[in-house]
Amino acid sequence: MPFATAPVTDFPRLILASSSTYRKELLSRLHLPFETAVPAIDETPLAGEAPEQTALRLAKEKALAVASHAPGALVIGSDQVATLDGEQIGKPGTHEKALAQLQKMRGRKVVFHTALCLRDTRSGTGQEVQAENVQTFVTFRDLPDSELDAYLRIEQPYDCAGSAKNEGLGIAIIESIESTDPTALTGLPMIALCSMLRRAGVPFFRT
Repeated sequence: MPFATAPVTDFPRLILASSSTYRKELLSRLHLPFETAVPAIDETPLAGEAPEQTALRLAKEKALAVASHAPGALVIGSDQVATLDGEQIGKPGTHEKALAQLQKMRGRKVVFHTALCLRDTRSGTGQEVQAENVQTFVTFRDLPDSELDAYLRIEQPYDCAGSAKNEGLGIAIIESIESTDPTALTGLPMIALCSMLRRAGVPFFRT
């Protein structure tokens, strides 16, 4: 079924509400001009909040925080929450915390909720706020402490929820990945984003 798109007379201003180099690299694959801005929000999960609700709320808050200062722009917000047995797994920050995370996750399946929000500050598009949560199921290999420690010292993925970079050496400690959107695990669901941008009338291919 074709998307209903808003008319576009000129290429809209596109802003990625993130400081993440991973999300910036993914968005650059579309060959669309864009800017980046760092949203000033509190990313602390709320008491009793489900993981997918946390991811969606933060993705929306990031997009809205930047959009409030960017009239006439399309603003992209994204957030990722990793969970094991329903418990949220945050960014480790240190080697010790990262090792503890990997020890807990080895041989187990972890669910990554990657939420996406597109805020359209143009008037009359009919697509002012679009949001979606994309789930990715990652099974980690059952590896000994020595290998997990060695991996962390090489790649140092301390800014990644789940303590592993699937786009880097972290793929060696992963047994399987199940998702409808292969870029979601890296932090920005590109298939979902392309759908949202098309609905907003963004021209990918000029002829």
